[in-house]
Amino acid sequence: MDSDTRQAPGAPGCGVTTVLGLGNTLLGDDGVGVRVVEALRERNPPGLDVVDGGTMGFRLADRLAQSWACILVDAADLQAQPGAVQVLTPHELAGRFAQGQRSSAHEAGLLDLLGLVELEGRLPRRLALVAIQPARLDWGERLTPAVAAAVPRACEVIQRIGQEWSAPHG
Repeated sequence: MDSDTRQAPGAPGCGVTTVLGLGNTLLGDDGVGVRVVEALRERNPPGLDVVDGGTMGFRLADRLAQSWACILVDAADLQAQPGAVQVLTPHELAGRFAQGQRSSAHEAGLLDLLGLVELEGRLPRRLALVAIQPARLDWGERLTPAVAAAVPRACEVIQRIGQEWSAPHG
């Protein structure tokens, strides 16, 4: 991105929320984050910049740092039924990692990415992970039925968060 799209960081209701879908679409449910951003693009939601982050890892650092707010979307082991959708804050994600729980197939890489951007002092003002419980992480390009059914729910959650974050407070 050539310009800083943050628009007065910290001021509520003035920025665009970046949605980064993460995952490998060749590993079944692991690709759910990418499938969610594909579905969001079809909805063309206002105030959301929807990005297929796939398996790009550290190459997403600048995109993340240029965001006023960011919602990450990924498969995660929530110890729940396949297709469950849960919103995790960065604090909750770091806490799960510290306890030895692996929340996401990309968790170590995701925490490293967040740590790098934070070290640079460029972490978005608002940040969340929309996590979806996978049923199967194995070779295959299709989502399992339970996880495919979660895609519209995850889109609704993301749109709601984006609306809440962009609404003026006070």
